[in-house]
Amino acid sequence: MSRRTRLIVNADDLGMHPSLDAGILRAHREGIVTSATVLAMGPSAPQAVLQAREQGLALGVHLAFSTRLPCAAPATEVPTVAPGGRLRANWADFARAWLTGRVRRGEMERELAAQLARVRELGATVDHLDAHQHLHLLPGLRGCVEALAHREGLPVRWPDRLPRASWLRAPGPALKTLLLTALARTAPRPPSGVRRVSAGGVFEAGRLDESTLLRLLDTLPSGDFEVGCHPGEGSPHVPEDPAWTYGWQSELSALTSPRVKARLEERGIELITYARASSRR
Repeated sequence: MSRRTRLIVNADDLGMHPSLDAGILRAHREGIVTSATVLAMGPSAPQAVLQAREQGLALGVHLAFSTRLPCAAPATEVPTVAPGGRLRANWADFARAWLTGRVRRGEMERELAAQLARVRELGATVDHLDAHQHLHLLPGLRGCVEALAHREGLPVRWPDRLPRASWLRAPGPALKTLLLTALARTAPRPPSGVRRVSAGGVFEAGRLDESTLLRLLDTLPSGDFEVGCHPGEGSPHVPEDPAWTYGWQSELSALTSPRVKARLEERGIELITYARASSRR
């Protein structure tokens, strides 16, 4: 008898902006979102965590290394992670700094622990770790994140989805997704006790409309799997990342779509949270 498909639908970036928070919370109340990950130092994180707890939304930590957010650790203790007290502008700036040795590992470990502690201080019961822009897959940084996961007994998102022909229509996102998949699939085995939960939605990030989500659901394997998403209300201006222009409203519409809910029922896909997920690796 084949295994059933069980799906986590995780919304990233809770706490970054009130409009994004409102979309995430609505996608949980009225749609299929089962989980969200909090940016510890996001401007609206305190209120967002409070609202999420009130409506029973499961929460993880969206570990951040970029997007001009303040550091969670004291700035004097993490100067190479957050020059001047703020994280680097974008994922590429951070990746260059990390891969060329300009970020000290000890400082990064301190910042990771501080971000997790901050989310707990806000009142969240943390059930998993992932990372903004999936940067936890970078060589060396992966070990820091999985050491924290091991110490805290938390599973980790693992975006290892194989490429599909449809990705050819968007070469830029396809290239980034292929790189992340390669990093995920060639990584050494995790420390004993660390669960990596297979995840998709990287290629579709910011473009997960109803038709795309329906196609994605039809390709899910058996077992436990995560689909990442980015719902929001309207088209907010995010000061920390002014060029950020995801299709937040379109994703919210897809995640609350009756057609999507019907497809889950037709396929017998069970919605779960990270607390119930098992590893695929």
